[in-house]
Amino acid sequence: MSAMHSEINGITKRKNGKRSKSLNRRIARTRRQRGYNWEDTVVKRFNSIENWKAFRLGSPSVGLPDILAVSTKENTIYTIEAKSGTSTTLRVPYDQILRCLKWIHTFELYRTRKMIIAFKFLSKKRIGTGKYEHRKLREYYKEWNESYPVTDFVCTYEGNTYAISNGERCGLQLEDCAMPFHIDHSVSS
Repeated sequence: MSAMHSEINGITKRKNGKRSKSLNRRIARTRRQRGYNWEDTVVKRFNSIENWKAFRLGSPSVGLPDILAVSTKENTIYTIEAKSGTSTTLRVPYDQILRCLKWIHTFELYRTRKMIIAFKFLSKKRIGTGKYEHRKLREYYKEWNESYPVTDFVCTYEGNTYAISNGERCGLQLEDCAMPFHIDHSVSS
């Protein structure tokens, strides 16, 4: 068992009922690393296909989508927001949708312009602090429908989507997007 896992399991470093700063930093670093790895995987998948190029665009603080994927031969551009995690739901804030939409509207020369959200539910499900159980790895690629008002939304482990408006769940049916690369772990919703 790794030192971090042991520390998280036992929550040995507590001060006044709260986790220590060093433990919080490690947890945040692990989450960022998962996100980076997922973005990197999606970029590599696009770049392995002839006539497609994809790029990670940097940190969210610069106001860019996570990934930009382009095929000049297909006359197509995708902005992609990538989310991964161990929970049963993954949330996308409205501002991340807005920035991706802004980018696809900027490149009017492309006939096909899509905003895609790439979800990866890891094969371990978090059931408590530092506690996980095994499940199947699942990936979903959802296309944002611009007829919907931009709002926070959630994708579930089963691939269902719903909006969050004023703290309440609202219907939001996002379609699966057919990706130009092979996906081993996708489940049609």
